Amino acid sequence: MRREWSPEDVVACWTPVGSDWDLVANKSGPSRLGFVLMLKFFELEGRFPQFLEEFPPAAVDYVADVVKMPGEDLAKYDLSSRSAKGHRTQIREALGFRPATHADEERLTGWLASEVCPVELVEDRLREALLVQCRNDRACPEGVLSRRGRSGSHGVPQPGVCGRWSVRDAAAEECSYMVKGRGVLGCGLR
Repeated sequence: MRREWSPEDVVACWTPVGSDWDLVANKSGPSRLGFVLMLKFFELEGRFPQFLEEFPPAAVDYVADVVKMPGEDLAKYDLSSRSAKGHRTQIREALGFRPATHADEERLTGWLASEVCPVELVEDRLREALLVQCRNDRACPEGVLSRRGRSGSHGVPQPGVCGRWSVRDAAAEECSYMVKGRGVLGCGLR
């Protein structure tokens, strides 16, 4: 999520519209502010934030004004709370998404290894490709995967160190680790 937003972009991207207000109607206090920010964040990023600091300050100030709450109240919204978990479920359902499954994990790991990693190894671009694919599949990437412990540099054998490993094998293993190990899908939020 970018940090700098022009006033026009903030209004265009962070304003609750139409059915958004139906979802917000029964919420008050910090939950109201946190819910709207999570809704708009998900619409923009295809994922939920892991930390409150991921919300752009300009968006927090703007949304706080729109929902008539002090922006400082966002600090009282706990992204790991039961309420926030319920908010994520409500947002996914309202936008037609479902939680990603272990079958999605396996399919996406194969897709990354065979289609994306042979041509792209930059972590941010891999993450973006994965999020786009999840959005196309209407699968919410958070919360289904656990972190795996790895040794060395991501636990990936380096080409040339072990003759059995080709560059493509290393790329496939790195992509698998990207999906399963570092939390591209598994940020721990359900």
